[in-house]
Amino acid sequence: MEVLKRLLTGNEAVARGAFESGVHFAAAYPGTPSSEILENITMYKEIISEWAPNEKVALESAIGASIAGGRSLAAMKHVGLNVAADPLFTFAYTGVTGGSVIITADEPGQHSAQNEQDNRNYAKAAKLPMFEPADSQDCLDMLKEAYRVSEEYDCPVLFRMTTRVCHSKSLVACGERKGREIVPYERKAEKYVCVPANARKLRVKLEEKLAALKEYSEKCSFNIAEYNNTEIGVISSGSCFFYAKEALGDNASYLKLGFTNPLPTERIKEFCSNVKKIYVLEENDPYIEDFIRKLGFDCIGKECFPKYGEMTTDIVRKVILNERIEEIEYDRSGVVDRPPTLCAGCPHRGFFYELGRRKNVMVSGDIGCYTLGFAKPFNAIDSCVCMGAGFSIGHGAQKVFNKAGSEMKVVSVLGDSTFFHTGINSLITVAYNRSNTVSVILDNRTTAMTGHQENPGSGKNARGEDINAIDLYQLVKAIGIENVKVVNPNDLEEVSDVLDEFIALDEPSVIITRWPCALKKFSQADKSEFTEAFQDKYYVSPEKCIGCRLCMKCGCPALSFDRESKKASIDQIQCLGCDVCAQVCPKNAIERRSVK
Repeated sequence: MEVLKRLLTGNEAVARGAFESGVHFAAAYPGTPSSEILENITMYKEIISEWAPNEKVALESAIGASIAGGRSLAAMKHVGLNVAADPLFTFAYTGVTGGSVIITADEPGQHSAQNEQDNRNYAKAAKLPMFEPADSQDCLDMLKEAYRVSEEYDCPVLFRMTTRVCHSKSLVACGERKGREIVPYERKAEKYVCVPANARKLRVKLEEKLAALKEYSEKCSFNIAEYNNTEIGVISSGSCFFYAKEALGDNASYLKLGFTNPLPTERIKEFCSNVKKIYVLEENDPYIEDFIRKLGFDCIGKECFPKYGEMTTDIVRKVILNERIEEIEYDRSGVVDRPPTLCAGCPHRGFFYELGRRKNVMVSGDIGCYTLGFAKPFNAIDSCVCMGAGFSIGHGAQKVFNKAGSEMKVVSVLGDSTFFHTGINSLITVAYNRSNTVSVILDNRTTAMTGHQENPGSGKNARGEDINAIDLYQLVKAIGIENVKVVNPNDLEEVSDVLDEFIALDEPSVIITRWPCALKKFSQADKSEFTEAFQDKYYVSPEKCIGCRLCMKCGCPALSFDRESKKASIDQIQCLGCDVCAQVCPKNAIERRSVK
């Protein structure tokens, strides 16, 4: 039979691997660089695929699917595993019925995350077997093997990817789906009810499983030694293997580790004994390096290679070969900084324009597009820690301000998907403990930052099926907040009035801004509700413009200012007619132009 080869990203290959492995159930919460895994799994109708409100729920759903006898998968970005850590550690104790794989997509270089944690440490801490693919073919092949390992050794498997593996493309030899029957359900309280009496016995069994997995690691076909020039030996995992190969070619020998917990002690010893100088290439923590040193071998690692950021081919050449890649020289003084900014037509712009003008206000932010509200010209966010923390951090800060007798008021901000993720619990503590913060839910009708995935408030599920959308207003009311208002964030007067009203209150209040993301594909419900959205464009009348530049304070990328003519102008291609700049202009120089 002819093998079908496809050009796939790592994320696409994982989805294909789930299909070929006979996976029955998959759940995830979107987060770069992992989002496309579930998006691609939804294309395989044989797999039940769901967006969960957060990563903990995704993993718990996958655990339930495994207990019921199905093969399951949960996917998330690296910080999402923090949210899912509670069930993760106990799942390692219980083991599985149907095979189960947890995918963590790490982010060396912090392209879109608030930290750079190395989740290989979770495998050690939770005592889980772990695979680390290096390219898209690895993603498919290792995922299939991960399900076999999960069921043979009765354990969930951690599958650690990184940004470059997730998003890089390579040819993948694809196969057919091997249907796997769902295991008939049996009640096993001693296995799945983790009261202390059971858990203590499971803890002993977990060590037995790890000992068996240690033997598996020694013979695992994904731990591969390649001998060339033995003057230099490189030990690596993941994409670092290819960085080394590209830089050194046949001038070095390699130990490519694809199964990295437990690490293969004897294979590493053998390789280290056969080369003269050992280099350990890995991103972030010295996970492999520390292990090699404990085995008694001297090696070159983090004292020469970077402790943070991505490993690249030029870094390998510089450290090992003392070679520097020539770069094109140019006059850097002529390069204009282009920091990230809210898109033209973004519904958060009007809100942050007004919020940034408030004095004596601390703004507790959260994870999402709206985090850009911290930057100029808004300067309207003072903290950002993790998903769902906006409301609870704001709550704690307000309590201390009140105790100190300060007049400082806290406005806490998060998005609709973030609210469903972990913001609901945070708002409950605000209501329960009678905090006088102003909590704001920025409802742009989608999960915008990670690529417009659906959420419980959008009216659709992962498969695009219509669902009963959660009504944010009614949910907030049910939590116990009496002061709730829904506003159009593009109406500056309406935003200003509700901010003034709620900041003056001495009890909990919630503002819900409701307007769709400028890049969102409208559903029929959107078309019915937002009939006037993005129907107009605006232009600057040169005769009326006095060059005051106040319009530039709304931070719209469609706006520009000509220093010679001292006139503002609006790029008609970018403009989506949000009207914020027109409201800011003191001379009514920005006028509407219908595009209906």
